[in-house]
Amino acid sequence: MLATPEEVATAITRQLETAWNAGDGHAYGAFFTEDANYITVLGHLIRSRQSIAGAHQGIFHTIYKGSTVRQTVADARALTGDVIIAHVNIVLNVPSGYIAGDHNALQTLIIINRDGVWRVAHFQNTLIVPH
Repeated sequence: MLATPEEVATAITRQLETAWNAGDGHAYGAFFTEDANYITVLGHLIRSRQSIAGAHQGIFHTIYKGSTVRQTVADARALTGDVIIAHVNIVLNVPSGYIAGDHNALQTLIIINRDGVWRVAHFQNTLIVPH
């Protein structure tokens, strides 16, 4: 059993990382609640697990084809017994295309426990632009 907010956040982010690196939008979406909100790095709001999965499958076939991510939990804390907020540092490597290269971002995740299962209810992805 996962005991600390950091352990929960790390487990979720590892699963998201694995799904992303496999290019599997369905698996990526599985770690979100049915009614999740996802704000992309460009500020677009995606609503629902199904839409998040579909949107990711689309980018895995196009702009982010062959890309990989490395994710590290920067911090995580419980807001209540069933709600965790976590900040995650990410390095995205895009192998080709007009955005080829490494990109850094900071993600904010609200992770909730429903019926004993931890999933992401809200996700915000913020690109870190070099100064």
